[in-house]
Amino acid sequence: MSRRTLSRLSLCAATIGALAVAAFATAPSRAAEDAVIIPPPATDAQESGIKTAVLAGGCFWGVQGVFQHTAGVVSAVSGYSGGNKATADYSMVSTGTTGHAESVEIKYNPQQISYGKILQIFFSVVHDPTQLNRQGPDTGSQYRSAIFTTSDEQKKVADAYIAQLNAAKVYPKPIVTKVGALQAFYPAEGYHQDYLTLHPNQPYIAYNDIPKVENLKKIFAANYIEKPTLVNGSKVTN
Repeated sequence: MSRRTLSRLSLCAATIGALAVAAFATAPSRAAEDAVIIPPPATDAQESGIKTAVLAGGCFWGVQGVFQHTAGVVSAVSGYSGGNKATADYSMVSTGTTGHAESVEIKYNPQQISYGKILQIFFSVVHDPTQLNRQGPDTGSQYRSAIFTTSDEQKKVADAYIAQLNAAKVYPKPIVTKVGALQAFYPAEGYHQDYLTLHPNQPYIAYNDIPKVENLKKIFAANYIEKPTLVNGSKVTN
């Protein structure tokens, strides 16, 4: 069982015990992944009506949290993509053997935010696209970087943008993000939804994910909204 799985099991408890706190005390000295300021895509999608983007970039708590604070996003739901329905279950996905990646289904209004802008945020503040089958402290293929496209145009934009960023050498290593057509998206269990908003002070969230939202606010101020767009319309509890 990975460190990420152990951490999440601890965080699902009503309170964080001394062992969980001690575990996070030994974590790396920097929070989350460093944001990278990158250029927008040279080519963007021309879309109308509510569209869907599905992205995987490590733990879905942080990915969902960032896009729930992004203007133009109608909804952002944590879930699983890449495997089949029978294995779209957290306990199975956590083994890293199902083919699934922890993913977020983002429904957005192209009149307010383009697909290219969503990808720019994804590559800049959401995760480090040069890490293979891991993200920060989380390891395994379920934490891989992936873009599941819902149209040919999305695939063309994603492929072109990755090529553009690699050519510009904005990262010290090549991007390893895989681009492929979405086969299916399966929403995650209810306790995973709105997790960042509901548990902002839990150690994993505070250390790894809150900085991503702060980077969104700093780097993409025009795209940031203070009140998150929640799945359950839940009230915040610390």
